[in-house]
Amino acid sequence: MKTLKDVKVGETVTVTKLHGEGPVKRRMMDMGITRGVELYVRKVAPLGDPVELNIRGYELSVRKDDAAIIEVT
Repeated sequence: MKTLKDVKVGETVTVTKLHGEGPVKRRMMDMGITRGVELYVRKVAPLGDPVELNIRGYELSVRKDDAAIIEVT
Protein backbone atom coordinates (compact mmCIF):
# COMPACT_ATOMS: atom_id res chain seq x y z
CA MET A 1 0.00 0.00 0.00
CA LYS A 2 1.48 3.32 -1.12
CA THR A 3 0.42 6.44 0.74
CA LEU A 4 0.86 10.13 0.01
CA LYS A 5 3.62 10.16 2.63
CA ASP A 6 5.75 7.93 0.34
CA VAL A 7 5.43 10.09 -2.80
CA LYS A 8 8.44 12.08 -3.99
CA VAL A 9 8.49 15.75 -5.00
CA GLY A 10 7.42 16.26 -8.61
CA GLU A 11 5.23 13.16 -8.82
CA THR A 12 1.55 13.17 -9.73
CA VAL A 13 -0.56 10.46 -8.11
CA THR A 14 -4.24 9.49 -7.99
CA VAL A 15 -6.11 8.97 -4.72
CA THR A 16 -7.49 5.43 -4.45
CA LYS A 17 -8.76 5.38 -0.85
CA LEU A 18 -9.01 7.48 2.30
CA HIS A 19 -8.32 5.57 5.49
CA GLY A 20 -9.23 6.90 8.91
CA GLU A 21 -12.62 7.86 10.18
CA GLY A 22 -14.69 10.60 11.71
CA PRO A 23 -13.61 14.24 11.63
CA VAL A 24 -10.18 13.60 10.05
CA LYS A 25 -11.63 11.79 7.03
CA ARG A 26 -14.40 14.39 6.72
CA ARG A 27 -11.83 17.23 6.77
CA MET A 28 -9.80 15.56 4.00
CA MET A 29 -12.92 15.20 1.86
CA ASP A 30 -13.91 18.83 2.53
CA MET A 31 -10.49 19.93 1.24
CA GLY A 32 -11.16 18.11 -2.04
CA ILE A 33 -9.17 14.93 -1.40
CA THR A 34 -11.55 12.27 -2.70
CA ARG A 35 -11.15 9.02 -4.60
CA GLY A 36 -10.00 9.53 -8.19
CA VAL A 37 -8.58 13.05 -7.77
CA GLU A 38 -5.03 13.75 -8.96
CA LEU A 39 -2.48 15.20 -6.53
CA TYR A 40 0.79 16.81 -7.61
CA VAL A 41 3.44 16.91 -4.87
CA ARG A 42 4.90 20.41 -5.22
CA LYS A 43 7.37 20.38 -2.33
CA VAL A 44 8.14 18.97 1.08
CA ALA A 45 9.36 21.03 4.03
CA PRO A 46 12.99 20.45 5.10
CA LEU A 47 12.00 18.23 8.03
CA GLY A 48 9.42 16.39 5.92
CA ASP A 49 6.36 18.04 7.43
CA PRO A 50 4.16 19.44 5.84
CA VAL A 51 3.77 18.28 2.24
CA GLU A 52 2.59 20.91 -0.25
CA LEU A 53 0.20 19.70 -2.95
CA ASN A 54 -1.52 21.05 -6.03
CA ILE A 55 -5.07 19.71 -6.11
CA ARG A 56 -8.05 20.81 -8.21
CA GLY A 57 -6.29 24.06 -9.16
CA TYR A 58 -5.22 25.21 -5.69
CA GLU A 59 -2.34 24.66 -3.29
CA LEU A 60 -2.81 22.68 -0.10
CA SER A 61 -0.43 21.79 2.72
CA VAL A 62 -1.00 18.48 4.50
CA ARG A 63 0.70 17.21 7.66
CA LYS A 64 2.68 13.98 7.41
CA ASP A 65 0.26 12.18 9.75
CA ASP A 66 -2.67 13.12 7.51
CA ALA A 67 -0.73 12.16 4.37
CA ALA A 68 -0.32 8.66 5.80
CA ILE A 69 -4.08 7.99 5.60
CA ILE A 70 -4.32 8.88 1.88
CA GLU A 71 -3.75 5.78 -0.26
CA VAL A 72 -2.50 6.57 -3.79
CA THR A 73 -1.39 4.89 -7.01
